[in-house]
Amino acid sequence: MSISVSNISKSYDAVKALQDISFEVKSGELFGLIGPDGAGKTSLFRILTTLLLANEGTATVAGFDVVKDYKKIRNSVGYMPGKFSLYQDLTVEENLTFFATTFGTTIQENYDLIQEIYVQIEPFKNRRAGKLSGGMKQKLALCCALIHKPKVLFLDEPTTGVDPVSRKEFWEMLKRLQQKGITILVSTPYMDEAALCDRIALIQDGKILQIDTPQAIVKHYPKQIYNVSATNTYELTNALKAYEYSHSVYPFGEFVHYTDQRSDFNPTELKAYLESKNLSDLVIEKTKVTIEDTFMELAK
Repeated sequence: MSISVSNISKSYDAVKALQDISFEVKSGELFGLIGPDGAGKTSLFRILTTLLLANEGTATVAGFDVVKDYKKIRNSVGYMPGKFSLYQDLTVEENLTFFATTFGTTIQENYDLIQEIYVQIEPFKNRRAGKLSGGMKQKLALCCALIHKPKVLFLDEPTTGVDPVSRKEFWEMLKRLQQKGITILVSTPYMDEAALCDRIALIQDGKILQIDTPQAIVKHYPKQIYNVSATNTYELTNALKAYEYSHSVYPFGEFVHYTDQRSDFNPTELKAYLESKNLSDLVIEKTKVTIEDTFMELAK
């Protein structure tokens, strides 16, 4: 196993950031930690990259203990924190040279690993990092995390605040890095990105809710989900929540996602109820389950 986490817990005074977390990541796997802000993702990343000590539990990364072998881990992993943390007053090239020198290597020595990413920012190599766009900052940070050819790559919410095109390009780059044998642990609050991982762990309030492949998590969702829409979404949501047989109700894009307590649910009956609440232009139709639906169910 490339990463092994066993019964890790972490508290900040009265706040329990992580509660008995256990999971394993295989060598060469692209593993996703999926959850909202405040779920505990960053605390876990800091523990695994030796920047923070857990209160309880043990963990190994690339075969090294996160406490006893912290120096070996720091030479074996690449870490891209959620907040852009490079030197903003240094140029692109100066930042990359600095990190390569820190790890006793050069840009040229490991250029094959970063070439595909670096060629996109090379035209701006003399621009200060603080003046780059969000997507370019992201690519520079990834280059700096890769310059010493790490065995394991930690990416903490790498696409937060980045435009959709750059997000897509970034995940395509991760897939190609995975093909080079690098184990990748990535965290994200975006449920659509979960489907791009080999396996995912859904995390909420410092607890793991479920671990499996994205396909298996969706497949085992226990109920049929319905898209419901009406002229007034706010009143529709309140009416659905007040319905005596409702199991779950939450906004989902232009619709409200609804599940019913009954196995023999009849949409016609629900429509009649909503019409009695003076809601118009009603649409009730079956829809496919997403990872976000599964997360909402598990988090209830």
